Amino acid sequence: MSLWTERRGIHVDQSELLCNKGCGYYGNAAWQGLCSKCWREEYQKARQKQIQEDWAFAEKLQREEEAAYASIQPQPQPQPQPQPSLTTFSKFEEKKTNEKTRKVTTVKKFFSPSSRTAPKKENKEGKTPSPSISRQSSIETDRATRDFVDFLKSLPKPGREVHKQSRAFVEIMANKTDELYAGELSECVQDFYQNLSDRLMTHFKGSPESVERVMDQVEKYIMTRLYKSVFCHRTTDEEDEKKDLATQNRIRALHWVTIQMLCVPVDEENPEVSDNVVKAITDVIEMDSKRVPRDKLACITRCSKHIFSAIKITKDEPASADDFLPTLIYIVLKANPPRLQSNIQYITRFCNPSRLMTGEDGYYFTNLCCAVAFIEKLDAQSLNLSPEDFECYMSGQGSPRRSESEGGPSTTPAAGPSSPALAQVYQNLELLSGLGSRQERVMEGARSLQSDLISWQESVERDVQEILQKYPLEIRPPAPSAIDSDNMENDRLPPPLLPQVFAG
Repeated sequence: MSLWTERRGIHVDQSELLCNKGCGYYGNAAWQGLCSKCWREEYQKARQKQIQEDWAFAEKLQREEEAAYASIQPQPQPQPQPQPSLTTFSKFEEKKTNEKTRKVTTVKKFFSPSSRTAPKKENKEGKTPSPSISRQSSIETDRATRDFVDFLKSLPKPGREVHKQSRAFVEIMANKTDELYAGELSECVQDFYQNLSDRLMTHFKGSPESVERVMDQVEKYIMTRLYKSVFCHRTTDEEDEKKDLATQNRIRALHWVTIQMLCVPVDEENPEVSDNVVKAITDVIEMDSKRVPRDKLACITRCSKHIFSAIKITKDEPASADDFLPTLIYIVLKANPPRLQSNIQYITRFCNPSRLMTGEDGYYFTNLCCAVAFIEKLDAQSLNLSPEDFECYMSGQGSPRRSESEGGPSTTPAAGPSSPALAQVYQNLELLSGLGSRQERVMEGARSLQSDLISWQESVERDVQEILQKYPLEIRPPAPSAIDSDNMENDRLPPPLLPQVFAG
């Protein structure tokens, strides 16, 4: 315990988790340290500035085009013929005006009775509904729809209105997913959340708690239906995939990082603590299997609570924020969650902003983003290692436990608990190393035996040749003899039978 209190390699002030503008909400690295509210305000300002700059640039091009067109026209015929360029500028002006007011009209048409009936007429006339709507819904989508309808039945007046607006929004978004960018889809979803929440608060006089419950169900219904279209959107698919692979490879390369290096106050030799660590790893991995941003946040929250439980059992006192972040980093390194960056971006883009700005869900999600950022920038100084040892471990040429077993300079703290699983891994590595040296000795003996056999065979052949040359083999024909000449007992045989003649 003294080691964990003496050296604290990772420390994040709680003020660093809040919005950079000082509004009091939790910030996010994906929003440049701002909360969702301040980020949207900054985004709108930057967008308006970009529109004005484009407008000024278009006017400049228009003046240059008019001047160039006037210079090539003959002087006696001053006919007003710059009509095509004026038409072009008017079209550009109309396009920019439409783009400037697109967000307002897109949101307003969800609440306008006339606009809600327009898409139905177009579908009836064209009879070409979107493939994402006409295809057979999955079991999870059907379950989410039934749950949404059952929940709205318990509401008085706003239930029917919420269902109509949510269904119309899903149909419109399903037709627009291939046309809009991921940022524009996120903006539309966030605008719908904000306007529907404001409408429930003002027109239906709902309490903040009841509005929050309704918005949770709305998010579940909408994002379950749109999940396949917006998760890893085609406009960001390659970028998100590259980030996911880079993060996974980075975590794999850091497999050697131990609890002691991160100053994690967790004793994995305690069965209860080890059980909480395993549950935390399972929860953060399970995040990828969820469709709704709120469900993904719930996985992060459960993981964080298991971490706090493990720290409390180990230290026998409530855990602090300084203990939580290093342990969360260790859990992420152990779990290596699939598509981690894509899930973070999905939550950032499509989650109800009130959950990310306040509450325990927002706090734990902000810490997860900090943990991922720390892993990406992890270096020798963060782990109190020398640059040489850090590069050696990253390249796989050495490991901290092997350096200690070989009597080299210890790069990890001598005290503190170690993981039983990690100890078993190092034990297996030592056994494999011993088996490798034994196999090398056996192979060396086999090669020596093979050489001795070859030299013995050559020496025998030389000896045989020398004897044959010294005593050549002579083959003599045998002398002719009687058949019974070799029989020494012929004298004891009776005389041969003589033929006898009988007279007739």
